[in-house]
Amino acid sequence: MQTASFYDVVIIGAGPVGGSLACALAGGGLKVALVDKAALPPMEHPDFDGRAYAIAGGCRRLLDETGLWDKLPFTPCPILDIQVTDGKPGRPASPLSLHFDHKAVGDDPFGWIIEARALRIALNQQLHNNPNITLYAPAVAKLKRTADAVTVQIAGGPRFGAQLAIAADGRNSQIRAEAGITVTRLPYNQSGVVCAIAHEKPHHGVALEHFLPGGPFAQLPMTGTAAHPNVSAIVFTDKTTIANRLHELPADRFHHEVAKRLGTHLGHFELVGRRWTYPLSAMYAARYTATRLALVGDAAHGIHPIAGQGLNLGLRDVMALADILIEAAGTDLGDPALLARYQAARRPANMAMLAATDTLDRLFSTDNPAIRLARDIGLAAVDRMPGLKARFMRAAVGN
Repeated sequence: MQTASFYDVVIIGAGPVGGSLACALAGGGLKVALVDKAALPPMEHPDFDGRAYAIAGGCRRLLDETGLWDKLPFTPCPILDIQVTDGKPGRPASPLSLHFDHKAVGDDPFGWIIEARALRIALNQQLHNNPNITLYAPAVAKLKRTADAVTVQIAGGPRFGAQLAIAADGRNSQIRAEAGITVTRLPYNQSGVVCAIAHEKPHHGVALEHFLPGGPFAQLPMTGTAAHPNVSAIVFTDKTTIANRLHELPADRFHHEVAKRLGTHLGHFELVGRRWTYPLSAMYAARYTATRLALVGDAAHGIHPIAGQGLNLGLRDVMALADILIEAAGTDLGDPALLARYQAARRPANMAMLAATDTLDRLFSTDNPAIRLARDIGLAAVDRMPGLKARFMRAAVGN
């Protein structure tokens, strides 16, 4: 049966990673089909809901080059400083802490906090306006991959071909499973609770990472609104049973639990929007490629959010794969040698970040007095070693 169309690439999954990859490839002149099982406009969430992404400085290039940055409807908030502390809920933080100032490594911020709805709105606009992108959403695709090409059948719709399929369909990727690529999962028995607060005092672009026995607590600076000039996102983790209980608490009691973890540096605060809870785990795919297939983002790897690097790893996948495919335009984009280059470029780096975040969580999510003392001394020691601090800061930026 003759296919109706033929594309350079078909991407399954139009989330931030799959959507930005479509924009990057289309901007490089490739013809892209993008398939997602959900309708995209409802994802825009017109009301502020507190969910946000931490975008590392090194990933800004992708958003700039794809035009997504200029399409963001709400101004991103720069992360200028990062304060790392240790303690227990309801008690003052340890005086042994670690402070990162972006000026120590340059003029650019460590990164930016972008509202999740803002990135979705920008993506939707770019995906619908680029003539090199054909969008199928909501739609379900069935793929057949051979040594020569990929054939895609949209349920109840057209059939078309492509040189290469890219799975960007998340941690439970159906495309990955159909390719027989195995995954290893690391459970943490933790869940993350996400919300936003409006507070009395300005945050001055400072992000807080406060390590607690149940898991890390983060306060991330956000751009304020007319109604709430000072706003921050709150992300904290704890054992799943405790996190679920916190999520269900009445507003006043939940507010008290946040205050125990946040401290007083932002003054009086109030919750804005709703609360969200997410189970936490890590996972990694045994390989990132198969016959005419590449995995990106959460389809390839998932890490603990302790360093806020999950989406950034996916965006770095996008940059690496887009550079390789655009450079190879006009040749066979499903060539195993090209796919091997992509895996070599990204899997070692992603595995190193997974190992680092896994170690950090296991080191800091404990109440063992000896370990707590050792890590406090370690934080203070790093704070007094400019060269080592600079290496950590360059890593945070993504350089």
